[in-house]
Amino acid sequence: MDPSRFSEASINELRQLLSQPRKIVITTHHRPDGDAMGSSLGLYHYLIQKKHTVQVIAPSEYPDFLQWMPANDKVWIYESRLAESDRAITEADIVFCLDFNHLNRIEKMEAAVKNSGATRVLIDHHLDPELVFRFAYSYTSACSTCELIYQFIEAMGDKHLINKTVADCIYTGIMTDTQSFKLPTVTPLVHEIVAALLKSGAANDVIYENVYESSTEDRLRLLGYCLKDKLTVLPEFRTAYIALSQAEMDTYDFQPGDTEGVVNYALSVKGTRMAAFFSERDGLVKISFRSKADFSVRDLAFTHFDGGGHRNASGGKSTLSLERTVAKFLGLLPQYKAELVK
Repeated sequence: MDPSRFSEASINELRQLLSQPRKIVITTHHRPDGDAMGSSLGLYHYLIQKKHTVQVIAPSEYPDFLQWMPANDKVWIYESRLAESDRAITEADIVFCLDFNHLNRIEKMEAAVKNSGATRVLIDHHLDPELVFRFAYSYTSACSTCELIYQFIEAMGDKHLINKTVADCIYTGIMTDTQSFKLPTVTPLVHEIVAALLKSGAANDVIYENVYESSTEDRLRLLGYCLKDKLTVLPEFRTAYIALSQAEMDTYDFQPGDTEGVVNYALSVKGTRMAAFFSERDGLVKISFRSKADFSVRDLAFTHFDGGGHRNASGGKSTLSLERTVAKFLGLLPQYKAELVK
């Protein structure tokens, strides 16, 4: 559907590499989201049809609302299976790196992947990929890595291998990374891909229910607490934010993924152009930024919070306390006011 993203020369070389059974590892970024796991498992189900030996290794745990996907039980969590994972990476012929642009995004896995003699293949849609990949398919115009996985399989000449299992995984990543198809990255091409996935058997209603309608009671109550007691709106900067301490999350028995999408509620406040969500975890403050129109939260995250991502959806981190991190953020707003209120 967009062959320009995968040049014939490059694809021919990779096709030749994959023409015989290989040992393959697939990995994605720390704290995987729907696009990360959808692309990883979608690619997994494609490659095993080609008779390759494939192991998906996630750097860390991921939300339970993504654990319904086919072959989820075969995913290794690196933090829990260090020796086995390192051995698999060392023995791999190919390592597919999905949905991240720098090896530091896989955190503790970085050294193993960097030191491996495997051919590294990047498929991603973030800015400025690190120059450590033999094959790099990185396109910021893509709505998701799952969009690129679909096009990769198509470019390989294997569209007929996109069965219901592959389609369910790819659909999940496209749906979640476009916030249910509402972002401007959703092009006519994306809708064509989604139509093809549905024809291949993707169960859109079941996928939506599994991802968005499977909250635990604690998760819903945490969301209620965020909106009732923690939401701060700053009309003079067209900004809203929520900050949660570790103790507050512990009160609601926090599990990975329980605050997924909370930042979007702050952004939904009428008149708001930027939103931030701060959470205190593992001795760090993790930050999610969202914005509308042409205000770049990527630049904000990159410049001030050791982060990055997309123009309208980025992340960052801080080694300061939660209170000092929020204070730093608030102190930056005046210098961005002209861009935020125009």
